[in-house]
Amino acid sequence: MSSESASISEVRRRPAWVQLLRLARPQQWLKSGFVVVGPFYAMQDTRVEGAAFWDVVWVAFWAAAAFSLASSGCYVFNDLADMERDRAHPRKRHRPLASGAVSPGAAKVFGMTLFLAGGLCLLGLPQEVLGWVGLLLALHVGNVLVYSAGLKRVVIIDVMSLSMGFVLRVMAGCAAVGIGPSTWLLNVTFFLSMFLAFGKRLGERRTMGSGEDAARARSVQLDYSDELLRMVVVVTGVATLVTYAGYVQGRAEDYHLGFNLLWLTVLPATYGLIRCITLLERGDFDDPTELAVHDPACRVAAALFVAMSLALVGLRAWTGVFGGEIGVGGTLTIGSM
Repeated sequence: MSSESASISEVRRRPAWVQLLRLARPQQWLKSGFVVVGPFYAMQDTRVEGAAFWDVVWVAFWAAAAFSLASSGCYVFNDLADMERDRAHPRKRHRPLASGAVSPGAAKVFGMTLFLAGGLCLLGLPQEVLGWVGLLLALHVGNVLVYSAGLKRVVIIDVMSLSMGFVLRVMAGCAAVGIGPSTWLLNVTFFLSMFLAFGKRLGERRTMGSGEDAARARSVQLDYSDELLRMVVVVTGVATLVTYAGYVQGRAEDYHLGFNLLWLTVLPATYGLIRCITLLERGDFDDPTELAVHDPACRVAAALFVAMSLALVGLRAWTGVFGGEIGVGGTLTIGSM
């Protein structure tokens, strides 16, 4: 028996509940962190408006849970559509459907159950925002299913479709707590998600050896080239940093203590993105999102960015230690200048 066959056989021997859990890709639930980004950065604003902190946390949690479970349902149906292609991919061939560990019939039932569970999570939201968040969740699911059905084979549009999934997550999180996302927030989300998607395509070409080999796992790779992907990865990475730096500059008065302390978060963000580009170019990883888990340097950069952001936003929300004031009244806008 070849080592490849032995590896797949080992995957099949895992318990059924483990296979279904793997099919749901719970590690991808981290992407639902985009749902809580808006409420987090608007923490001070929502407190000024009189909203109870734990009420905001509770609502954001249910919105994130709904998107996590619904996204898992989308992954199930995407894997069903890609089952044959995944068998040609060095990593994806070990997925439950591609390896034969889960039958297509069981996967369909499981996927519909996940959609139902995601919809039920919406019942934890206030009635006045339920319709808006539900609409955004439906748009997200529809976008993913249309992507799986055909958009993933259309060059550039495939990445824009994926990126809109993240934008919809951010908009849903804002809608859940009754606040409006700023252009800064939407732009950072859009460019960062494009960076991740283009980076994944570049990483696939590096790890699989050539565009032709990569196209066996993702047909749109035939329409990309190494030069194009390298260029757009750098362009979207720079756009992400420049847009975030603009947001930081615009909040200078809100985090001023000798200088704009929020600027410090630009340092780990810059290092993390450039480190990601370096590892993708070397072919060490085929998915930028895996770097946050498997690369120690990226883990440290991500941890520093999150810790510094939590500390600064938390200090501003509960102590008012920084200069600047938040205006009260009217519609709240995250990151408004």
